[in-house]
Amino acid sequence: MASKNRDMRRPDLIVPYVEPEKDRSDTDALGTVSSSLPMVAIFMRNKTIGWTAVMFSIQAWLVETPEKRAASTTPGIFSVLMSVMALLVSYMPLFLPPPQQSRARFGSGTEAPPAAPPS
Repeated sequence: MASKNRDMRRPDLIVPYVEPEKDRSDTDALGTVSSSLPMVAIFMRNKTIGWTAVMFSIQAWLVETPEKRAASTTPGIFSVLMSVMALLVSYMPLFLPPPQQSRARFGSGTEAPPAAPPS
C-alpha cells in the first residue's frame, strides 16, 4: 500500500534537455517558393498561380523570425509586394487588352487553315 504513493524516479538519473544545434544547410522552402512563384505567375500570366504566390508570400512574411530576417537578403514585405505585382500583371489583359491589329495579323492559332487553291 505504501509503494503506490512513492516516487520511484531517481534524481541522479535525470538528464537535462539540451536543444540540438541547427544545421546551417537547412534551407527555407517557404521563402524559396514565395520568391520564385511570383516570377512563374508573371511569365505564365496565370491568375491561379498569382493568387497562390500572394498567399505563400504573406505566410512567409508572417512567420519571419528575427534570425530569418538577419539571414535573408530581402525582407518578407518585398516578396509580398512582388507577388501583388505578379497578380496585377496576370490581370492586366483584362483591363488593358492587347491591340486588335496584332490579333488579326497573327491570328489566335485556333482558326481553320486557309483553303487550298483549286487544281
